[in-house]
Amino acid sequence: MEKDWVTVFSTGETFEAELVKGMLMDNGINAVVLNGRDSEFGTFGEAAVYVHVSQAPEAQKLIATR
Repeated sequence: MEKDWVTVFSTGETFEAELVKGMLMDNGINAVVLNGRDSEFGTFGEAAVYVHVSQAPEAQKLIATR
């Protein structure tokens, strides 16, 4: 992950992280998903949505109102 990116959302469901990422992107916030889920079983770990620290407050507001 590049410098100055922070986690604004994490979940046990990859699809949910992708939905949040899409919502943020639709609102002009660059976002990426890092999938930390176990590739063999898919039951361990989390998927996290990251944004640049400068966009984190706006992203958190959008996520809170989704």
